[in-house]
Amino acid sequence: MREDITSIPISEVFEPQDGCPLCRLREMLEERIVVYITGAAMMEPDVRQETNRLGFCNPHYRRLLAQRKRLSVALMLESHLAEVEKEAFATGLGGKTKKVKEKKAATCFVCDQIDKNMARFLPNIAHLWEREKDFRELYAAQPYFCLPHCRTLTDTAAVLPKKLQGEFVQVTADRARAYLRTLQGDVSHFCKMFDYRNNTADADWGNSRDAIERTILWLTGEKAEG
Repeated sequence: MREDITSIPISEVFEPQDGCPLCRLREMLEERIVVYITGAAMMEPDVRQETNRLGFCNPHYRRLLAQRKRLSVALMLESHLAEVEKEAFATGLGGKTKKVKEKKAATCFVCDQIDKNMARFLPNIAHLWEREKDFRELYAAQPYFCLPHCRTLTDTAAVLPKKLQGEFVQVTADRARAYLRTLQGDVSHFCKMFDYRNNTADADWGNSRDAIERTILWLTGEKAEG
């Protein structure tokens, strides 16, 4: 897969200062990969070989269909089904077949590419923080890091010199914890609004109306559906 498709300047990820920057990076990677593979890339042998082997998870099948390129999706499915038949039924029906089916169901080309690219970006983010004062300030000015990406970033601190690891972890954790406390206040306020004493036409909900959705997003790194 062409590297330029997933080449995104780190500054482009952090400068908006809107939500978790790593969630934004993941979304940008996801969008670029989905658009790429439903275009001419579906005919590139190395890409097609991997989509045949890995297939896609259900959420990414939905993203592919949202591109409204049904022929592209059908062509990938055609060759992927042939691969599934070869893998799943080559040895007959048995325990091994079940394991192969489970493995196939758990793999996804888009997820695989996102994970590989995120792993490449993370050390670059840490080293940019190490080298550039302006980026340190931008990093510390982020609204928050979601809990999963806070953990990922604190693990990434290991690529830094030991004397800087503690500071990087602290700044990252501070941004996540500050937002956690905001969420705690908003969720508590939301709950209190269901007290009969607050059930008035002019009741002040503050920022609590979407507190549930924002909390789920922070806890999981994904928007709640439903």
